[in-house]
Amino acid sequence: MENQTPFENRLDLEELNRAAYQIKNEIAKVIVGQEKTIDLMLTALLANGHILLEGVPGVAKTMLSKLISKSISTEFKRIQFTPDLMPSDVLGTTIFNTGKSEFEFKQGPIFSNLVLIDEINRAPAKTQAALFEVMEERQVTIDGDCRKMESPFIVFATQNPVEHEGTYRLPEAQLDRFLFKIELDYPSLEEEVQILTNVQALESNDQLSQVNPVISAEKITSLQQLVKKVLVEPNLIRYIAHITEKTRKSNALVLGGSPRASLAVLNASKAYAAIEGRDFVTPEDIKFVITPVLTHRVILTPEKEMEGIKTNTVIQQIVDSVEIPR
Repeated sequence: MENQTPFENRLDLEELNRAAYQIKNEIAKVIVGQEKTIDLMLTALLANGHILLEGVPGVAKTMLSKLISKSISTEFKRIQFTPDLMPSDVLGTTIFNTGKSEFEFKQGPIFSNLVLIDEINRAPAKTQAALFEVMEERQVTIDGDCRKMESPFIVFATQNPVEHEGTYRLPEAQLDRFLFKIELDYPSLEEEVQILTNVQALESNDQLSQVNPVISAEKITSLQQLVKKVLVEPNLIRYIAHITEKTRKSNALVLGGSPRASLAVLNASKAYAAIEGRDFVTPEDIKFVITPVLTHRVILTPEKEMEGIKTNTVIQQIVDSVEIPR
């Protein structure tokens, strides 16, 4: 690998690259295609960011989350969001222990390293609001006591964009806490044939049993710290800020990206550069992550929505309008 690389890294990224390769190999035992989606999910994992997966039923949103969790030797919990779900069902509650004659805290399922929230838009506003603190600050405050989450703490959430019966629109404050919104599309004909062929060849219906853990939670945490050391030149930092600023001034958007969006682009581009084997960020790294970072943080004007313009199209036009630093 060193002979193929025309530069010498300041950081030793060999272990990170090996981990990413092994996780991809484990996922490939079950999932056909979706290479970009998997790269983005690994990028979010290394950037310590949450992921919102959006797609119609049956495109492997939940399966992808489970597979990544299975490939890491860490605690994993799933929460099925429903309209009657209460905040205490997610965070936990204080109960009276009659044996000890004292109150004690019973942890909710959010207390885990990797948490899958399935159909996140099916829970009402009060349950969504319960996630604000834990997703942003990695802590839960109940009855005045602050309880820190163990590292790593990543939320994978799924939602169906075409079904509106019994769903609730996610508040902007909630959406802003996701590093990426990744939109999954249907597979190509060849990919779907391969999916059917793979399932036909299985002796068991349990696809997850094929996947083995290849990295520990502690190692993920140390790699997240390594990613923070990836170099970003000042002209690229200005490039990121310039793009975000233009989303705020665009006539096609009523809401542009916040400084948190710029930070998300910065952190995500550093993680993706590391996955690509570099300890420095390039404009291509920024372009790779910027659409999934911004697509859920900006809002189209009603006129553009009526014209059928897509948010991704507007973001791409803004990115193309900003001069690439040399």
